[in-house]
Amino acid sequence: MSTPRPGEDAATAALRAAVAGEHAAVYAYGVVGARAGAAAADLASTGYAAHSARRDRLAAELAERGAPPELPRPAYALPSPVTGPAAAARLAALVEDRLCTAYGDLVAAAEGRLRRIGADALQDCAVRAALWRGGPVRPFPGDPARR
Repeated sequence: MSTPRPGEDAATAALRAAVAGEHAAVYAYGVVGARAGAAAADLASTGYAAHSARRDRLAAELAERGAPPELPRPAYALPSPVTGPAAAARLAALVEDRLCTAYGDLVAAAEGRLRRIGADALQDCAVRAALWRGGPVRPFPGDPARR
């Protein structure tokens, strides 16, 4: 769970963490797209577009709350080299799993419309993770106890 900054509620902190996760996802999908291969090119392109759009929407939501989001980093550390389609798929699935955790935190901390946004994003990330793996392999994505 994200730690709120002084004067910030838990929902805003979780939203801030989701935006940071989306920044990292957009970066990672740039790498994934370059290495995914022809068979997964559409999935990589769709993931990149979805995460870019969601990042922008959530950043606007943060700004509306008076909490401007942090800018993306120029680069993010990847957990392992991405040298081909199999490694690209593993990276994409990992990115989606990590976002499931962030959106689970948002659902837990938020109410109303923001909670719905988090739930929809959680579902989208869980489905995309399953697609990258070729099917579901982890029940309850985002549940830290299941890692």
